[in-house]
Amino acid sequence: MAIIDKNAHNWIDDSNENQSIGLTLPLLLDNGQIASTKTTLEAVKQNVLNLLNTEMGERVMQPNLGIMLKRFLFEPFSNEVVDNIGSVIVEAMNHWMPFVQINDIRVKMSDNESGDFKSTMEVSVDFSLKKDNSVGESVQITVGE
Repeated sequence: MAIIDKNAHNWIDDSNENQSIGLTLPLLLDNGQIASTKTTLEAVKQNVLNLLNTEMGERVMQPNLGIMLKRFLFEPFSNEVVDNIGSVIVEAMNHWMPFVQINDIRVKMSDNESGDFKSTMEVSVDFSLKKDNSVGESVQITVGE
């Protein structure tokens, strides 16, 4: 049975520069130490990137973690597809990261060599933290490379 720690803080204070909050991916060494994030917003940005880059079913023991963006790659590009992509992203973010406020989602498709199908998709997500929505951040990923 799980024990709830009522003394734990729900929010990490970013004022201590010696405290690391999360890891940056890919794992890189920074002066012999694994590079880490120092602010909550940096850590959340890494988590958003990881969620967007993870296909559903890819994570062992967490088959529902991720977003199935690759299924939209060869769909005819339309406003309906853009809306569906936005809905999938919002649903996953609300489930896995409910403390994040999505401000904007932009989707851009690019042609392949023959021009018949769209082969890559660029997704940009602007977000902020619900606790402090005055500071925002943005992530961009390319699907289908």
